Amino acid sequence: MADNLSRTSTPFYALSDHALVTLEGPDAAGFAQAQFANDVAGLPAGQWQWNAWLTPKGRVIAVFALAKLAEDRVWLVLPDHPAPAFADALRRFVFRRKLKIESRADATIGGAFAAPLVAHGATLSMDAGVLELDWSGAGGPRTLRVDVAAPATDDARQQAAWRAADLRHGLPRLSDAQREQWTPQQLALDRLAAYSVKKGCYPGQEIVARTHFLGKAKRALQGFHTAEPVGPGAMVRDSERDIGEVVSAAPEGPQTLLLAVLPLDHTGEGLSADAQPLARVPLLDGLRR
Repeated sequence: MADNLSRTSTPFYALSDHALVTLEGPDAAGFAQAQFANDVAGLPAGQWQWNAWLTPKGRVIAVFALAKLAEDRVWLVLPDHPAPAFADALRRFVFRRKLKIESRADATIGGAFAAPLVAHGATLSMDAGVLELDWSGAGGPRTLRVDVAAPATDDARQQAAWRAADLRHGLPRLSDAQREQWTPQQLALDRLAAYSVKKGCYPGQEIVARTHFLGKAKRALQGFHTAEPVGPGAMVRDSERDIGEVVSAAPEGPQTLLLAVLPLDHTGEGLSADAQPLARVPLLDGLRR
């Protein structure tokens, strides 16, 4: 853990589409292990991982960063999902566990296209209430910071660039209509090591494990550019057939960057969405934790 994390050394821009939910109490890590798709018990304190919460049918409710500060202190950084609704839904499963779940409206989440001061890879940094995560990948360095004291500057251009960088690395950003629609395999969450097929039971685990071990995954994410805007939910067409669906979209320069779920055996060539030709964009590596 760091003891000298500076709040002012790097300009951070507000990621207003991200939110913080905290799990604190003796059963925090155990609760996360039982509810979420990745192996929280096997994650050392002081590290973070990609994780997901699934429906009993194995559909992804949310993809998020889980930071294990200690066995009794787990923080979730949620892109695109309203934190109060997420926290309320989680509380329904607390029962007799010694655990407090909070949506932290006082937390500012900011991002910078710069290398972290201390955090590296899966190793986080926490000092004086400031959480630093290494969000870097093959596309370059990035740092995400959660601070309950210092504000971050609003900049719509920087926020759009951050979203595009997420999509470039295969991190799906799910709108309301795209939640509870896709399995972890269809969203290629194995690229992020965001779920486990070996840990104990969790909601949707049977579907995830069966798909994995029987080799039944037939579709997964691919990246594309279009010249004009195309939004999530648009059907991807091969000639006159619908063969897939756009999951996430973000402006990237004069073009639109898309993530779409398509059959694994399709080359990604000769496709369109909303009458816009799709140009294949290979996904970048390096965001796996």
